Amino acid sequence: MPRPAPRARSPSVSKQILIDAAPWDTRVAVLEDTTLVELHVERGRDRNVGGNIYKGKVARVLPGMQAAFVDIGLDKAAFLHVSDLSGPDLVRGFVEDEPDADREDDPDAPPPRRRVQFAPIEERLTKGQELLVQVSKEPIGSKGARVTANVSLPGRHLVHMPGTDHVGISRRIEDADERDRLREAVESERESPDGFIVRTACE
Repeated sequence: MPRPAPRARSPSVSKQILIDAAPWDTRVAVLEDTTLVELHVERGRDRNVGGNIYKGKVARVLPGMQAAFVDIGLDKAAFLHVSDLSGPDLVRGFVEDEPDADREDDPDAPPPRRRVQFAPIEERLTKGQELLVQVSKEPIGSKGARVTANVSLPGRHLVHMPGTDHVGISRRIEDADERDRLREAVESERESPDGFIVRTACE
């Protein structure tokens, strides 16, 4: 009886992380086989904190600004606006801008814009509360960093968004069948309600 032909194996990709550390800078390269896919450089005197994730503590809540200052261990407290919070109870609804009286009779006038109405920040945060935040904007001059509670972890193929139940596809992937295929692939492997964005490299 003839033996069955062996199954073809998909070629495996060899991944390497190369680190070059010196007093003046640190360089990290990510290789797939011999192809450079990521390169990160951190200068010794100018340490970037953009994208860093911290477990912070609320230092002050400012209802008038609908914002809070969060201590994340840097020289200055970070700024967190209510729109950068996360959670299913964040959005209270939508508010339409008042229509322009001069355009009420104009059929070509754009419709009034809808603005998101957020739950008051004083109902969401209290002084001393701990929360996970990610730096979205570097500190500049006398201003501290801006942070968001909508944490995202970008990779080459996917962006992982913990706590967000959403699967999105890069707009650069225009083919409808390919978009459906990628969405189904992510949905079938998703073990938790966390969100993902499929990047263009997946096409």
